[in-house]
Amino acid sequence: MSFIPRMRYYNENQLELLKNKGFELLEKKGVKMNHQPVMELLEKQGAKVDFDSEIVLFPKKFMEEQIEKVPKQFQLKGRKEKFTLDFPHPQGLFHTRACTGGQNWLDPETNEFRRVTLKDLAYWAQLSDRLEHIDFTPFLVPDDAPSATADIYALKTLLENAEKHIWIQPYTGESVDYLIKLLKAAAGGEAKLRENPLASWITCSMSPLMFKWMDMEIILQAAGHGCALQGCSLPGSGMTGPFTAGGSVLLSAVECLAMLAVTQVVQEGTPFIATSLQFSGDMRTGKSLQSSVESLRQSALFVQLMQDAFNIPAHTYGSGSDSPDIDSQGMVERSMRAMLIASSGASVLGGAGQFEVACSVSPVALAIDNEIFKMTKAIIREMTFDDNQLAWDELMNIDYGGEFLTCVHTLKNCREVIRPINFTRLTRDSWADTGSKDLNTRVSEYLGNLMKDAGPIELSLETKKEMAAIIKQADEKLC
Repeated sequence: MSFIPRMRYYNENQLELLKNKGFELLEKKGVKMNHQPVMELLEKQGAKVDFDSEIVLFPKKFMEEQIEKVPKQFQLKGRKEKFTLDFPHPQGLFHTRACTGGQNWLDPETNEFRRVTLKDLAYWAQLSDRLEHIDFTPFLVPDDAPSATADIYALKTLLENAEKHIWIQPYTGESVDYLIKLLKAAAGGEAKLRENPLASWITCSMSPLMFKWMDMEIILQAAGHGCALQGCSLPGSGMTGPFTAGGSVLLSAVECLAMLAVTQVVQEGTPFIATSLQFSGDMRTGKSLQSSVESLRQSALFVQLMQDAFNIPAHTYGSGSDSPDIDSQGMVERSMRAMLIASSGASVLGGAGQFEVACSVSPVALAIDNEIFKMTKAIIREMTFDDNQLAWDELMNIDYGGEFLTCVHTLKNCREVIRPINFTRLTRDSWADTGSKDLNTRVSEYLGNLMKDAGPIELSLETKKEMAAIIKQADEKLC
């Protein structure tokens, strides 16, 4: 991998302290879970399980063995080879994903603010496919689907409209089986799903240190079918997590490592990405914040710790805003987060297109994040220092007080600049001549052109019928 220096909040001794504290917390405190089959698997391989209290302790040696089982290189795949995501990133950069779980939609054409529909979700998937720097897509929360099966309808919609890798967030434990069935149908059967898993799964802790039956069921089924897991901890500092950054991140690290252990005892060698969406509690209002300074520091510390101490790829919000609109505050917050998290070395920058603390999404924001990610990659990319990059011959031969405009070296290198997609570099007069359009307006027009011929992907009639039958079964059973 390319050598790219990263910012760090700790020295080597402090890193070792954090790592040892994590192991000690797992071994002496452990976690609580209520999934009998998973607890039996853990006990069989060396964890200490109290089935009455449902407390699981993880000895250090046991944890080190499970961490070692996680593959250090793996891929997340889409329907087409060109959308394959290599971990670690071949250029030492990062992959990105769109927002998951957003419930509200800010329409790019009418500016109407309303609940997400399945039609919006189809557009969201098609847009993500067309944005070069958005790498995989979770689903939003459709308001026009039955609440008990909304996640099943949502996955079907993504499978009909997305060619990139998909991230699945189940809403109930009972829906997991139907989500698996949809994946099998879209892939062409279980064998083909194992060969080319179209999706990875998110499973979440219930901070602090607790896992619902649903959380473990997701791992049991997803890992059992060859899909990667992204174990997610979501502490709110001062609420469901310690108020201090170190304490909140230590809690997340422990919860992610517990999910990692479960993943490996279910299916050794399953790819695993440690994920934490760090929130900070506003003690004056009780509100959770995503883009406060505290949340930013916690998020950066988390990815640094997981990757440096445990050599596990890490994922956190790489964009988003606390603002209720796509405004100047939001631009500052999402740009600060992208640069900080990328500079911390995260493997995945998540949450593209979201605002209002991830409750709402906007296609305009998604396109802006696409451009921010493009620029961020260019900023943190490795520099080389050969004679061409140092302009050595030119510097040695230039006349004192001369110019470089007519140099062959300038002509050779000037096309390598990062050109904006929607950001303007016009003078004020030229900008006024084009209508004085702000960024949001320019992006809305860009989306109109980008999406004018967008539509669902091609699926066989047999696959469509099979997926429709799965939806019907789910509605009959769960609604």
